[in-house]
Amino acid sequence: MRNNAFSDLIQLFFAFRFVMRIVALATATAAGCSSIDYKKLTTGEISGSLFVMWVGEGNSSGDGNFLFVPDPHDPLIFHRADPATPGSTIRPGLMYTDGGSIPKIAQVFKGLSPWGYAPAYMIHDWIFIAHHCIVDGSTEKRFDQVRGVDFDDSAAILGEAIKALIATREVAPNDIAPSAITAAVGSAIAKNLWDEKGACKSLQVSAKDIASAEAAIPGSTSKAQNLRTFQIPETVAPAVRAVRPAKIIARLSF
Repeated sequence: MRNNAFSDLIQLFFAFRFVMRIVALATATAAGCSSIDYKKLTTGEISGSLFVMWVGEGNSSGDGNFLFVPDPHDPLIFHRADPATPGSTIRPGLMYTDGGSIPKIAQVFKGLSPWGYAPAYMIHDWIFIAHHCIVDGSTEKRFDQVRGVDFDDSAAILGEAIKALIATREVAPNDIAPSAITAAVGSAIAKNLWDEKGACKSLQVSAKDIASAEAAIPGSTSKAQNLRTFQIPETVAPAVRAVRPAKIIARLSF
């Protein structure tokens, strides 16, 4: 989940970091403004299923705009290794996403598909969305799981989630991509987005797209289900006109 200004900035960041590193065959950890060292991070645990529905064309990063729809019977859940750390358990709710926001110029390199580490990206996107709404004054319970998460935590959690995917052999090990991605989400560019205020309203899922999710996965947006699993904003009324179901383009289970 990124705005256009951030996508443009991070495109430049990735273009410089990755193109130069790959061409030069550099092997050191990607440099950046983050204090997070991917290699020193612990390994988290990911379970559940991941549904993604296409809802729009997208822009210069990612491969389009999508709707992440949690499975009410097998939700995507991330656990940090230390249950005492902020964001120890994260269960993303219904949200818009463009995957990893990897600029198209960098997608040719191994490990840099915007969906290659999709579960980890969903966890990170949810943290950012929750943070923006918390900063804007939301007291909704759906955000309680990440209220203590700060910017450095958000970058560390993404790295820990990527490590979880590698540890369970869901993805292949990579010497460069995980470190560089962790550096990018911990950069000054990402921090500027983190500090943005007034973004919560624009991140809310529209009634039309909620209806599409309901049509694709019946029962997913009933009021009781919203509060218990899908975590759709409590202020959204589910009484929207039925529509033809959107096409689910990806489902992964862990």
